[in-house]
Amino acid sequence: MPVVEVENVSKTFGSGELAVQALKPCSFTVEQGELAALIGPSGSGKSTLLLSISLILEPTAGRIVINGQKVYDNGWTGVDERAFRRRNIGFIFQQHNLIPFLTAQENVALVMQLNGANRREAGRRAKELLGYLEIAHRADSLPANLSGGEQQRVAIGRALANEPPLILADEPTAALDTERGSKVMALLRRIARERRSAVITVTHDHRMIEGFDTVYQLEDGQLTRMPAATPA
Repeated sequence: MPVVEVENVSKTFGSGELAVQALKPCSFTVEQGELAALIGPSGSGKSTLLLSISLILEPTAGRIVINGQKVYDNGWTGVDERAFRRRNIGFIFQQHNLIPFLTAQENVALVMQLNGANRREAGRRAKELLGYLEIAHRADSLPANLSGGEQQRVAIGRALANEPPLILADEPTAALDTERGSKVMALLRRIARERRSAVITVTHDHRMIEGFDTVYQLEDGQLTRMPAATPA
C-alpha cells in the first residue's frame, strides 16, 4: 500500500479574472522506503504541492490519501489535521526553525512529549535518535552554538521523533553549502532505506538528487515524472 496517494490534486489562488492556477491537476504515489524528489524553478508549484500533502494548505480539488487515511477528497474529510500530522508526517523546513532556548535534545524530545511521551522517556528516545543522526555529542547544545549542518540534523531528528511513515522536506539544503547539503541528502537516503519512511524532498538543485528513486519535474504547475538520477 502506498504511503502517499495524490490523485488529480490542483490549487488555484484567487477567483475570476484574478485566478491563478499554481498547481495543475497532478497524480502520483510514493511507497514505503521510497525517496522522491520534486524539482523545478521558484514559483513552479513545488511548495504548494508539498504544503497540500502536509495538510497545511487546502487544495482546490483532488484526492489525497496518507498511510491509508483519506484526508482530502475535494474538501477536507474531517480528520483532525493537527493530530494526524503529529502521528503521520515529519516536516523538515528550509530553515531549521529550532526553538532557540531549548537544547538539541530538548527540541527533539518536545515533539515526542506533544504526542504523549513522558519527559524522561522522550529525553531518552531523543538522545538515541541524535545518536542515529551522529550528533549525540551535541545533545546539550543550544541551536545558536551549532553549525548549519548540525542544526539541520537536529531538525531532521525532530521530524523523525514520532516515527512517522512520511517525511516531507522543503528545500532542506537551501541554507547549506554544497558539502553540507550533500551530507543532508545522504542522510535522507539513509532514512528512507533503513527506517522505511517515504521521503518527499523539494529542491531546485539538480546536484542534490543523486540516488533518488523517483524524480518529478514541476514547471508552471505541471507535474512530469522524470528518469531517476543515477550515481556518477
